Amino acid sequence: MDKHLMRETILEAKRQKGVSWESLGKATGMSPVFICSACLGENSMELEQAKALAGALDLGDDIASILTEYPNKGQRAAEMITDPLVYRLNEVVMVYGETLKEVIQEKFGDGIMSAIDFTMDVDKQEDPKGDRVILTLNGKFLPYKRW
Repeated sequence: MDKHLMRETILEAKRQKGVSWESLGKATGMSPVFICSACLGENSMELEQAKALAGALDLGDDIASILTEYPNKGQRAAEMITDPLVYRLNEVVMVYGETLKEVIQEKFGDGIMSAIDFTMDVDKQEDPKGDRVILTLNGKFLPYKRW
């Protein structure tokens, strides 16, 4: 089994069981955002959490084993960019990316925000004018090394 088949197997099991990423996060003791990313093949998991996830979905050790393998990240980027939600997130970066760079570097100095030492949360804020999506990206600042 490869990561692509693992992904499809997990998504089908999740649909059949009618469970949420939130409940799978609780079953594994991990963030629902990270669990989703691992299930989509973008991150790897420790064996204990992978077995807990596979157990929650009534899937076998083969799925748990694949979840622990290191991924080749971003393999679906070209096909995902056409999805309206993903496209709009990309649009946010295109419009505000340089602004974020300027503001981050003004506050922290010359460097980048890590996507390795990183967490992300997705929250919902109810609003009578239309519910709001709250994305929290929390990455360690990494200054550029001078030598």
